[in-house]
Amino acid sequence: MPNPQQEIERLRSEIREHDRHYYVEASPTISDLEYDRLLEKLKGLEARHPELVSPESPTQRVGDRPVDELNSVAHRVPMLSIDNTYSFEELQKYGERIAGLLPNEEIEWVVELKIDGVAVSLTYEDGVLVRGATRGDGRTGDDITHNVRTVLGVPLRLAGSDYPRLVEVRGEIYMANSDLVRLNARRQEEGLEPYANTRNVTAGSIRLLDPRICAERRLRVFCHGVGAAEGLKSTCHTEFLAQLGEWGLPATPYVESFTSFASAVAHAESMIERLHELDFEVDGLVLKANRFDQRERLGSTSKSPRWLIAYKFEKYEAITRLNEIRVQVGKTGTITPVAELEPVELAGTTVSRASLHNADEIVRKDVRVGDTVVVEKAGKIIPHIVRVEMHCRPEGVVAYQFPTQCPECGSALERDEGGVYIRCPNPACPAQLREQLQYFASRSAMDIEGLGEKLVEQLVRTRLVSELADLYTLTESQLLELERMGEKSARKLLAAIEESKGRGLARLLNALPIRHVGVRVATILTEKYHSLELLQTASVEQLSEIDEVGPIIAKSVFGFLHSAYGEATLRRLAELGVVTSEQVETAVADANQVFAGKTIVVTGKLQKYTRDEIHELVARRGGRPSSSISKSTAYLVAGEKAGSKLAKAEKLGVPVLSEAEFEKLLG
Repeated sequence: MPNPQQEIERLRSEIREHDRHYYVEASPTISDLEYDRLLEKLKGLEARHPELVSPESPTQRVGDRPVDELNSVAHRVPMLSIDNTYSFEELQKYGERIAGLLPNEEIEWVVELKIDGVAVSLTYEDGVLVRGATRGDGRTGDDITHNVRTVLGVPLRLAGSDYPRLVEVRGEIYMANSDLVRLNARRQEEGLEPYANTRNVTAGSIRLLDPRICAERRLRVFCHGVGAAEGLKSTCHTEFLAQLGEWGLPATPYVESFTSFASAVAHAESMIERLHELDFEVDGLVLKANRFDQRERLGSTSKSPRWLIAYKFEKYEAITRLNEIRVQVGKTGTITPVAELEPVELAGTTVSRASLHNADEIVRKDVRVGDTVVVEKAGKIIPHIVRVEMHCRPEGVVAYQFPTQCPECGSALERDEGGVYIRCPNPACPAQLREQLQYFASRSAMDIEGLGEKLVEQLVRTRLVSELADLYTLTESQLLELERMGEKSARKLLAAIEESKGRGLARLLNALPIRHVGVRVATILTEKYHSLELLQTASVEQLSEIDEVGPIIAKSVFGFLHSAYGEATLRRLAELGVVTSEQVETAVADANQVFAGKTIVVTGKLQKYTRDEIHELVARRGGRPSSSISKSTAYLVAGEKAGSKLAKAEKLGVPVLSEAEFEKLLG
């Protein structure tokens, strides 16, 4: 039978391992009840053997009395602030500036979420937590060790044995939105005012003198950096984050690395659209150079390290009432729930609707009709619901029941295998067709001028168009039977439809209802396979090997191209004269490399071209489109109201072209 010391050490080790699974890997191996029983068993043994109690034991997280005051502590390595920008153009300039500081070097970039919490420094000596401190003024912070010990996910002793003798881990202490909901419900029961947001309650809690109150707040931590360290083996940031997990510290989630700054920026832009998935607040994305040796050479200014930048976005919140939940059918059959709100002012506009994204989100946030909700808008994304103010929930509101049938065609809805989306499987669903037609006609797709929402509605309702290819069979006499359609409008629309036949394979692939395929993926696919016939011969494995495609997109593309619906649609479009390859002009353009090695910037209101069209023409003729002016810019193509870019170009002596002059250069 094990002696008390052996049993205590075994229990501590087992509890730490469960903590690592729960907070680091987000995959608990036992229930909360079983975990509590282990902790109670350890408490009982330590109570009977007080001489065996140690400060790093899991039972010793919460002190039994307040501290007298918060003492100041000096940081071994200053906690500098992060330079930030709200501008996409400024972000691009930063990337160009850093590339200039490390010429002829490849820089790998890491993109991380910028957690909206309170910065913290955690110092471990010989694997034991000895100090937690706030950032303060960057040189000196407040000692908050008594409260840091209560934070969920902060190990009092690091796991394993392969850790430096000294390591200072930096991160962000935060509160989950779901925990704020529970805290406010409890405060209402106690007759206290609810907290407004997670950041304020975190900032207040972490500086409390009584750790018992802080422990009740259920604060958490994400770690993302290193300060002072002796014997650190990691040579880059991604290695260090992996090391944190082995030590039992939760690293910032959803971290991705990229071989170019441009791809890192593109990922940062896409991440903003996923904020609704998170149960914690984010106020930006951080882009960091991955390698520590490159960071060393880049150095710092007096305020900020040069090797990272925060790409921030304005966030606006408002509180309002949810009046109704209704669902929309998308172009690929996705059923999206939409919250109908009591109109409220948000970011200077009146908001009356917000996306609920999917059925799982409604369940996860427990959103119900009649609830008071916090609605948020961040960056350019549409408003979404952050959380329900449970303390304001009226009696009698019932859980929302997601529909089981398509609201348009009545088909039984299906959930994606292993996914969160619920879809209408009927390709002939009128709602899907309306969405497909509108996107098919959009400027980034087949660009059919005059085919707007109201006309699409008429075409589907009158059954003149029952599938995408029917657009190319429309006649003038048919169009003249529609409301508000005169001869001139009908002829103009038919001319636009005829012209769209020659857009090429990339535009066609983007226009079709293929899941996960947009402008970028469609372009990448056609760079590899120049015709539909070639693309249809590619296997899932071959498609997966294309850079930026991967197995999920490959499976989706292959599935569409070889489905009965996809094959029939593409065959009929081809029969009606729609081009299913990249046109000959691409080869001509490749020969005419007028912009080879040159950087071109576009600004102002254009008359003949869109900005994307000029970017495409520049790229096909060997140039590099850019959004920021510098000494290396070859030309600025300027339309009306060109503004600051024109002024900067003139100051730097960059040649300025009108659209006509640009067109003349094209030959």
